[in-house]
Amino acid sequence: MDFFEHQDRARRKTSLLIGYFILAVTLIIMAVYGVFALVFIWLANTPQPKPGGVVSWWNPELFLWVITGTVLIVVIGSLYKIIALSRGGEAVAAMLGARPVPPNATDVAERRLLNVVEEMAIAAGIPVPRVFLLEDEDSINAFAAGFSPTDAIIGVTRGCMTLLTRDELQGVVAHEFSHILNGDMRLNLRLMGILHGILVIALIGYMIFRLVAYSSTSRSASAGKKKGGGLVLIMVLGLGLMVIGYIGVFFAKLIKSALSRQREFLADAAAVQFTRNPDGLGGALKKIGGFLSGSRIENSKAEEASHLFFADGLRASFFNLMATHPPLAERIRRIDASFDGGFTKLSPTAVRTAIWNPAENAGSAPGASPVSMLAEQDMASGRRELRSEAVTQSIGRPQAEHLLYASTIMAAIPPAAQDIARDPVGARALIYCLLLNKDTEPRNSQLAYLQQHCEPPVYQAITTMQPSLQGLAPELRLPLADLALATLRSLSKLQFTEFKDNLHYLITADNTITLFEYALQRSVVRHLESLFNPQKSPLIQYYAIKPLLPSVRALLSTLAYYGHSETGSAEAAFQLGADRLKSPITLLPRAQCGLQPADRAIEALATTSPQIKKMTLDACAACIGADGRITVAEAELLRAIADSLGCPVPPVLPGRN
Repeated sequence: MDFFEHQDRARRKTSLLIGYFILAVTLIIMAVYGVFALVFIWLANTPQPKPGGVVSWWNPELFLWVITGTVLIVVIGSLYKIIALSRGGEAVAAMLGARPVPPNATDVAERRLLNVVEEMAIAAGIPVPRVFLLEDEDSINAFAAGFSPTDAIIGVTRGCMTLLTRDELQGVVAHEFSHILNGDMRLNLRLMGILHGILVIALIGYMIFRLVAYSSTSRSASAGKKKGGGLVLIMVLGLGLMVIGYIGVFFAKLIKSALSRQREFLADAAAVQFTRNPDGLGGALKKIGGFLSGSRIENSKAEEASHLFFADGLRASFFNLMATHPPLAERIRRIDASFDGGFTKLSPTAVRTAIWNPAENAGSAPGASPVSMLAEQDMASGRRELRSEAVTQSIGRPQAEHLLYASTIMAAIPPAAQDIARDPVGARALIYCLLLNKDTEPRNSQLAYLQQHCEPPVYQAITTMQPSLQGLAPELRLPLADLALATLRSLSKLQFTEFKDNLHYLITADNTITLFEYALQRSVVRHLESLFNPQKSPLIQYYAIKPLLPSVRALLSTLAYYGHSETGSAEAAFQLGADRLKSPITLLPRAQCGLQPADRAIEALATTSPQIKKMTLDACAACIGADGRITVAEAELLRAIADSLGCPVPPVLPGRN
C-alpha cells in the first residue's frame, strides 16, 4: 500500500468512524429513553399519580425530547473537544501534561532523542516535529499527534527516553513517523473529538448523582422524609445516565479497537522498513513486556488518548478484549519470527536510575555505510540520478537508505551551524543568511535593510555567522533550514509577521527568484503560516485530471524551461511528463511560464484527490529527470511542489532513484 492509497484508506475509515458513531448515538438514545420512561412510569404509578403521568413504555413526546436532548448534549460535547484540540498535536501534549523539549536542549538523553527525530524528519522529507516529554511517566511509551506534518508533535515518556538504546528509540520514533506520514493522526484527533460527545452522558449522570447525594446529606431528617422519594428518583436517573455513559465508553473502545489495531501492525512494518533494524523495534517491545510499569500511562486523560500511544497505555481490564493495540507477543512475532516469548526484564526503579551511555547507545555509524559514502561523493558533484517512478513510490515511504543519507547530511552540517539553527534568535538569522546574495553590492543592500527591520540581536547574529555560511554546500541548505523551522515555531505572531516580511524582501530584492529561494519560501511560510494564521485544510474539489490540465500544463512547462535552456530539449522533457497524464497537452511559450504561474497551478492542484496528486507528481518527476539526472536545485523544487500538495518526498538518493 503506497502513500496515496493510505490517504484514501484514511478517508474511508473516517466514513466508518461516522457510521459507528451514529450507531452508538442511536443505542444511547434508546437507553436514555428507557431510563426516563422507567422513572415516569414509577411516578405515574405512585399512590397519588400526577395528571398526564406515563403509564406505558411508549410516549412519542418523551421520545422526541430524549432525542433532542441527547443529540444536543453529544454534539455540544464533541464540538467542545474538537475546539479544544484545534491546536493540533500541542493540545494533546498539554492534555497529557507533557512539556516541550527545547530544540537547543543540552541534556544528553534529550539531545539524543532530538537527534533521532531530526534525522528521521530529514529522511522522510517533512518538517522536524516538536518533541514533548511526559516527564512523570516512568513507563515506555510514545505517541504522535497532529492534523498534518505541519503541526505534528512526537511525545515520549521518560522511560522511553532513558531505558531504550538508540536503536530501540529509533524504532519507536520510526513507528510514530509512520502515523504522521500515513494520515493516521488526523483520524485519531477526529476520533478523540467525536467520541468525547458520547462520553459526556456519563459525566452528566455522575454530576447529578453526586449533587443529589450531597443535597440529601445536608437536609434535615424531616425534610428528607417529605421529599426523599423525589431525591431517590433523581439519584436513580443520575445512576442510570452513568450506566448509559459506560455504554458510551464501551462503544468508544469498540470504535478505537476497530480502527486502530491493524494500523499498529502497519506502523510496525513501516518502522522496520524505515530503519531496516527489526531488533530495534523488537527490543523496545520486549522491554515493555518485561518492565513492571510496562507501557501504562498514569495520567487521568490516558483513556481519551489511548489509541494514540505506541503501546497500550491503560491498565489491564475486561475492556482489554477491545484493546486499541494488539498483544505485544503478536507484534514481536510479526517482526521476529524466532521470538520465544521471553521479555527483557527491567527493575521497577530502572527509569529513575538509568544512566545513558553514549558508547552503548550510539547505534550504527553512518560513515561506514556504502550509501553514506556514495552520498558524500554525490555532494561533490551536486547531481543525482533520477527515475520518476522511484520518486512517487518513495512518497510517505522512507527507506533505510534515506535514513542513512540523512545521517550523512547531519554529519556534514557544521555543529556550530546546527546549534545556531536550534536557537530562537539564531534560527531567524540563519534563514536570512541563506538568502543573502553572493555579490557584494546587492548583499550590502540586503544587510542595510535587515539592520533597519529586524531585532538587534538577530542582526548581530547575521553579521557573526554570515561569513561562515557562504561556503555551505548546496545539499545542506534546506536540511539546515528544516532544523531552523522547528525552532521558528516558538516565535510570537508579531515576530512571525516581521520575519515573513523580511523574507519576502530578501527574495525579491534583486528582481530574480532562484529555485532555492522559491523552495525555501514555500516551505518556511507554508509550515509557519498555518500555525500563526490557522486556516481550514483545502477540500477535495477534483477527482479527475481533465479540469486541471491548464494548471498541469503551466507547471510542467515551467519545469521544462528551468531545466533546459534550449527549446528542443524543453519540449522533449515536457512531453515525457505529459505522457504520464495520458491527456494531450502542449508546451506553453517560454514567456508565459515562470514561478508565479507555477505557484498558481500548485494552489489549484492542492484541491485534488490523492490519485490525481500522484499522477501530477509522477509527471513532474519525469519532466525534471528527462536527462536522467537531477540537480540539487531541481530536487529542491520537486520537494517544494510535493510538500505544497501534502506529499512528503524523501531525499533523492544518489544512484538509487
